[in-house]
Amino acid sequence: MITDVLTAVALYLAIQEFNKVVFKKQKLLIELDKYAPDVAELIQTPMEMHYIPLKVALCYLLNPYTVMSCVAKSTCAINNTVIAFFILATIKGSAFLSTLFLALATYQSLYPLTLFAPALLYLLQRQFIPVKLKSKSFQLYTMQYGALYLCNLGVIICLSFFLLNSWDFIPSVYGFILSVPDLTPNIGLFWYFFAEMFEHFSLFFVCVFQINVFFYTIPLAIKLKEHPVFFMFVQMAIISIFKSYPTVGDVALYMAFLPVWNHLYRFLRNTFILSCVLIVCSLLFPVLWHLWIYAGSANSNFYYAITLTFNIGQILLVSDYFYAFLRREYYLTHGLHLTRPDGTEAMLVLK
Repeated sequence: MITDVLTAVALYLAIQEFNKVVFKKQKLLIELDKYAPDVAELIQTPMEMHYIPLKVALCYLLNPYTVMSCVAKSTCAINNTVIAFFILATIKGSAFLSTLFLALATYQSLYPLTLFAPALLYLLQRQFIPVKLKSKSFQLYTMQYGALYLCNLGVIICLSFFLLNSWDFIPSVYGFILSVPDLTPNIGLFWYFFAEMFEHFSLFFVCVFQINVFFYTIPLAIKLKEHPVFFMFVQMAIISIFKSYPTVGDVALYMAFLPVWNHLYRFLRNTFILSCVLIVCSLLFPVLWHLWIYAGSANSNFYYAITLTFNIGQILLVSDYFYAFLRREYYLTHGLHLTRPDGTEAMLVLK
């Protein structure tokens, strides 16, 4: 409970600071005439942004997934708190604290390593350093941030060694996460697939499944280099979907950020359908678990079908937000009313 409150407070402060940055950036772009003249309705106003930090905090605290995670006494709440403080430190512009909390999050569950890229992009943007591979300032700052991160992670791992007087915790923690030896049913994609697979194929497919979490980082970094906070949101969602042992607490963390993007609602295409899918799946999880484990009138196929549907719903939700974000950015620079060369109205299609 305490960790959930700390997470909510950290998210509140982080989004409050982020809104200030967004408002200043909008004001500068308007003054430089970077926006099309007919996009006034797409610009976020201070009144619209005022309650967003409170909505984010409440969205996390009152989320049923957060409540379930709290009741279950899951250690995921601790990881969420560390990630929330990492986000706060990054948005505040503290490179040392950002790397410290990122190292703590990586130390606990490995996958937050992928948040290194959006944090670095945000801090580069804050320091007005252009993201160019051949730029000396870019290379120097990247090396400094990377060195800080590795030093913090190294210190934490060495402290663990001194406490345990053994390196056995490395294969027990990180080896366990990566090799997926425990196939106890959960809300993830791994357990059923590897329970049904022949042993001699498992190593190859473990690698394929694990690559999913890390594979999207580079293309997203290229596409969203000017929008690192949205990149961070998408990356957290990818972690919660594709990690080997996900929990509902992971889902609650990235869903808390949905109010930050309320200006994208007009561009979302499948909000109602996806909301229904996620709600129905959440209600059917305990029902099908009871029928399978206790009543014996169902089998693992029923439970995994709901798991698969739930994760597909999450993937479509994140894809919808990604599409809406890119669409709004395009309209801001090209105008809401697009026309073809012959003067007829054009339709925007993102490929």
